Amino acid sequence: MDAVREHDTLTDARPGARPSDRPAPPVAGPSERPAPVPVAAGPKPRASLLATLGLITGVGAALLVLSGPLLGYGIGVAGLALVLSLAGIRATRKRHIAGKTDALIGMVLALGAIVVGVLALTGSLSWLGTDTQPVNSLREWLDTQFIDRF
Repeated sequence: MDAVREHDTLTDARPGARPSDRPAPPVAGPSERPAPVPVAAGPKPRASLLATLGLITGVGAALLVLSGPLLGYGIGVAGLALVLSLAGIRATRKRHIAGKTDALIGMVLALGAIVVGVLALTGSLSWLGTDTQPVNSLREWLDTQFIDRF
């Protein structure tokens, strides 16, 4: 009971009491950390539309280039993907815009699709060209590999 009365007298705010009459708050020891200072909250992060579109068109361009007959269209889509990815990288410079990795992956895919497409069009890649059917060739190869296994 004495502990309750002592607590009441320590926290008792009497009308005539001066601030110097109140006990001092406990001092933090050297092992205690100070409270972290809250950081001002900015806008909620959001993904860049240009970076996302650059990634999507970069994947599409790579698939079109590797398809064979749609090689020319793949190079055109890769050019569009490159422009969108570069715009996405520029858009992600702002603090609250995410998607730099998406834009970088889209840019790498677009550049790779352009290089492979140009090499295939010039005849430097014998396994890829507008007259080849890589999907049919892959299917036939898979059939010969797995015919005895199933």
